[in-house]
Amino acid sequence: MPIYEYHCEECGQDFEYLVLGGSEPDQCPACKADTVCRLMSTCGFVSKSSGGQTVSTSASSSSCAGCSGTSCAGCGH
Repeated sequence: MPIYEYHCEECGQDFEYLVLGGSEPDQCPACKADTVCRLMSTCGFVSKSSGGQTVSTSASSSSCAGCSGTSCAGCGH
């Protein structure tokens, strides 16, 4: 069962929601508005050498490393 991240367009609250059987949240838990949209979730990976040293991370190779946005919808990346 996946956990998705959502954003409320009304109050700006970001929240997580456990999706059971394909049901999506119908309102924001903070303000109860029905203007929620799913965010593009990010995850990080760390590659380590056989000695345990970090070789690379997925975040360091991102073109959005300095971005402070909550989703890529605005910049198109």
